[in-house]
Amino acid sequence: MSSNYKFRNKENLHFVTFSVIRWIDVFTRRLYKDILVDSIKFCIANKGLEVYAWVIMSNHVHMIIGTKDKPLPGILRDMKRHTSKTLIKAINENTLESRREWMLWFFEREGKLNPNNEQYQFWQQGNYPIELYSNGVMDQKLDYVHHNPVTAGWVDEPEHYLYSSARDYAGGKGLIDVVLL
Repeated sequence: MSSNYKFRNKENLHFVTFSVIRWIDVFTRRLYKDILVDSIKFCIANKGLEVYAWVIMSNHVHMIIGTKDKPLPGILRDMKRHTSKTLIKAINENTLESRREWMLWFFEREGKLNPNNEQYQFWQQGNYPIELYSNGVMDQKLDYVHHNPVTAGWVDEPEHYLYSSARDYAGGKGLIDVVLL
């Protein structure tokens, strides 16, 4: 991974992105998004993850995160490992999933290309952390996270998208407990 994309100052918040291999649109189904939401909630409750903003798009996730005690790379590694196994199992067991065989074939093929995998690879390597070193950068990334569903044409207003922290910032209550900036 490039030295531009490393967690440096653990005291600062970081903007991270993680994407499904080959940009496969897995998160078009609510079931799969809910698995990811549950994993984020678990990491908040049990691993010290602090979430300031988040959005789940069809094939990637953006988050603004921090932690007080445990290293962020370890938290994200564990979360990605858990979600990849849980999501692949859910896809495999979902008899209504029209793309099941195709997706599993891709995940298995990509898994064979990486010796670190047991069988499948769900997430692309890396998290591409960007340290939020100023209020200006923080505001820019917060706006970017929340406007992703608007830019994609899914909603007219950021707070209308359920799988995002935008409604928390608009005065409502979202799916995940976030720390407001």
